[in-house]
Amino acid sequence: MVEHLNLILFAVLNAPAGLDGWPLLGAIFAAEWLIYLVPLSLVVLWLAGGGPVREAALRAFVAAMCALALNNLIGQLWYSPRPFVLEAGHTFLLHAADSSFPSDHATSIFSVALVLAFSGVPAARRTGWLLLPLALVVAWSRVYLGVHWPKDMAGALAMSAAMALLAGTPALRAACAQLLPLTEQLYRRVLAAPIGRGWLRP
Repeated sequence: MVEHLNLILFAVLNAPAGLDGWPLLGAIFAAEWLIYLVPLSLVVLWLAGGGPVREAALRAFVAAMCALALNNLIGQLWYSPRPFVLEAGHTFLLHAADSSFPSDHATSIFSVALVLAFSGVPAARRTGWLLLPLALVVAWSRVYLGVHWPKDMAGALAMSAAMALLAGTPALRAACAQLLPLTEQLYRRVLAAPIGRGWLRP
């Protein structure tokens, strides 16, 4: 039943054979470049924010890294062929024939977006809610271009939600709060020169 629904959704979402021009370029941009908003958002929050904002950014980063590590483990234990490996649909993006489930791109942006959106820190929360619709665009684009199945995106969202819940637990909040001073110390040492000149926030 699940696999049948997956195939139906893929047939609906996958781009037609004649895709070209701006629709193709726009989808490729969404599939390959929007993901860079994840590290950019975390860097901006870190540089512009104080302790609570930096702690939220750190928790989002930790959640994303844990989610990606689990994705890799799943991929090692269970190989899920990509659509083009099975010659299903139409493919418009070059990609290695590695396991497709769950999607790393979608996991990265969903994890960070969810942690920030529910962090309780206004600046981080705003960033998270801005990232969430972009996460949906990334997920759609990679199915549209034929390198992922809809189930890969559902798996990514489930993994991200689980890691976001974990990141909100008192234990992980406390761990990140303890890690924050060490991270700030490293940041101040590495970027001592621009911080000393007042270009960056200490």
